[in-house]
Amino acid sequence: MSEDNWCSLSREDFEHALDEMGSVIDVTVSDLIVITDKARKHAQLRRAESLLVRTLMSHPVHTVTPDATLSTAAHLLLTHQISGLPVVDHSNHLAGIITEADLLCAIGLPCHRATQSLWQTLEGMFSHPIELREPSETVSALMVTDVITAHPEQSIEEALELMKQHRVKRLVVIDQQRVPIGMITRSNLVRIFFDRMRKAGASDAAG
Repeated sequence: MSEDNWCSLSREDFEHALDEMGSVIDVTVSDLIVITDKARKHAQLRRAESLLVRTLMSHPVHTVTPDATLSTAAHLLLTHQISGLPVVDHSNHLAGIITEADLLCAIGLPCHRATQSLWQTLEGMFSHPIELREPSETVSALMVTDVITAHPEQSIEEALELMKQHRVKRLVVIDQQRVPIGMITRSNLVRIFFDRMRKAGASDAAG
């Protein structure tokens, strides 16, 4: 799919282009070419704006403190149907992250490791007796402090590169004070992918 096909021009783009040119009474072929070029520029700006982290991140973000119990963290994960919680200090600054995988390990369930597939993990869960335990630790005992973060004005391409480079499933989006303001996850990226497929299909059908 070419850039021009995906970045379709809208009426608003042409209105911006005409505003940029000022009042035009007689429109010539040259005028149409200039207007189209200017409209395409505004469409590209609109596309770039729509693919910033801040426009696609999940928010508001749910957080937990280091001294919270693991049962509290588990309840938040289940209630909000999320897989990771940023951990914040009492000034609301990012201090770490705790995930559902951390909690599964804490209660004695097999953890999915990078060296084995998800199917191997599930097979291990059902083929061997599992003795669950009630964890007594707080979030601080399990949280990861080296958190991979993104900023709201970064592009989605930059966010994807961070996830690939660090082999993580999610990024915590922080402001300039390192306060969590959102999350970018693989599901956000999958949604973008299918949205592009849908628009490409609609464009091909129209053509």
